[in-house]
Amino acid sequence: MLFTALVLLVNGLIGERGLTELLRARRVYAANAADLGRLKRDNAALRARIRRLRSDPQAIEAVARGELGLLRPDEILITVKDVR
Repeated sequence: MLFTALVLLVNGLIGERGLTELLRARRVYAANAADLGRLKRDNAALRARIRRLRSDPQAIEAVARGELGLLRPDEILITVKDVR
């Protein structure tokens, strides 16, 4: 009887549905919850950027200049190289 109780106790601690598996599942859940929070913040920032790009001419100009390298018709691009 003592042996059976001992086997049940060990199985409860390290078995398939034991304490160690429960602790591991809680760690995985916490990590996934943190990832979900980060992704929600990233999505909110992307939505805000989309809103600005749809309605704010200055945001559109900043992207056109920074990412596409576009200039206004009356501007001249001067590239200064560092001479050493």
